Amino acid sequence: MQVSSNMGAVSPALNVSNVKTVFTEKLTKEEAGDLKKQIMDNANAFTFNSTTVQIGAANKKDDFAQNYQDFQSFLSDIGYKGKPIADLSKDEAAGLVSEDGIFGIKQTSERIANFVISGAGGDEGRMRAGREGMIKGFKDAEKEWGGKLPDISQQTMKKAIEMVDKAMSDLGFSILDKEA
Repeated sequence: MQVSSNMGAVSPALNVSNVKTVFTEKLTKEEAGDLKKQIMDNANAFTFNSTTVQIGAANKKDDFAQNYQDFQSFLSDIGYKGKPIADLSKDEAAGLVSEDGIFGIKQTSERIANFVISGAGGDEGRMRAGREGMIKGFKDAEKEWGGKLPDISQQTMKKAIEMVDKAMSDLGFSILDKEA
């Protein structure tokens, strides 16, 4: 079974025929470990891509304009249908990261959190792996950025973690890691 961060608009998978559920078949320990690793890696990649796009739109840097081709598939997957990021005016870019913008704190944190929550499918271990991958993706984005990310990214990550923690709590899972 493969899980990918290249999924459209973070919605439940359309083809789940090869996914074992708690109600039908049990996963082997190896399958569960592989699935947890995939979820963590993909949450990491999804978070890294989300924060990188968010930073680029917020700062409208020239080097971002040169690299925007790498993000076109990702942008399409999350529902962005606007003009290329590099072609935006400063005001247009500001609109994208505004409160109601597609790359604003609210929508970006929801996409990140929903990716983890949907991918976990109610499984505590997968939820924790996704949360861990999300945090690692944020740290990787900081490393790539060369230090602390802009405030918009800090707030986005905080809100995404809060959403995942709430979902864990709503499912009856402690937000504290039992292994810690």
